[in-house]
Amino acid sequence: MTLTLYTHPLASFCQKALIAFYENDTPFKAHFLDLGDPTVRAEFNTLWPIGKMPLLLDQARGQQVAESTIIIEYLATYYPGPTRFIPDDAELAWQTRLADRFYDNYVHVPMQKIVVDKLRPEGQGDPYGVGEARATLRTSYDMLESEMGSRFWAMGEAFTLADCAAAPALFYANEVQPFGETHPALAGYFGRLMDRPSFARVLAEAQPYFDMFPG
Repeated sequence: MTLTLYTHPLASFCQKALIAFYENDTPFKAHFLDLGDPTVRAEFNTLWPIGKMPLLLDQARGQQVAESTIIIEYLATYYPGPTRFIPDDAELAWQTRLADRFYDNYVHVPMQKIVVDKLRPEGQGDPYGVGEARATLRTSYDMLESEMGSRFWAMGEAFTLADCAAAPALFYANEVQPFGETHPALAGYFGRLMDRPSFARVLAEAQPYFDMFPG
């Protein structure tokens, strides 16, 4: 098979890339990684010394592609399908990329800060950093609430890169900082993401591993 994705079903940035594969039924091989295994980690680091998932290998083109956003743009360019992740309109294209960065940097990253803090040994937490992360999430929720009152998907009527970013970010963020009762428009958008077949498939694959997520 031409495409191999190094991934883990529970990893949120991997889920972002997986949504794009499933949206267009793009054939690929999923290479499951348990980075808690030193041997697996060492082997993966020979491919990508940064050691972060996901990583895409394209044997047909001889390319190695890191970072979920770049993987999705790569698929959109070289393996396109019915779902167009980047709009053709130049104005909407840069706005879509900005929305992708917003979800990654101001929802995804602060969510991960809170999660990682829960995994730290007792007495080694970072309450100040967690407080900052929660404040960032609250601000992000407020901004998204004002946008999603008039939109079906993140950028309007079409499902895009921004929605791939939003789905796992909001899923896990809602676990650590719920928004359902305080942000109805955002909650409605999140419900539509949950119903999207590509994301529903991602969550079904992750379900056996959810007990690893710190409650």
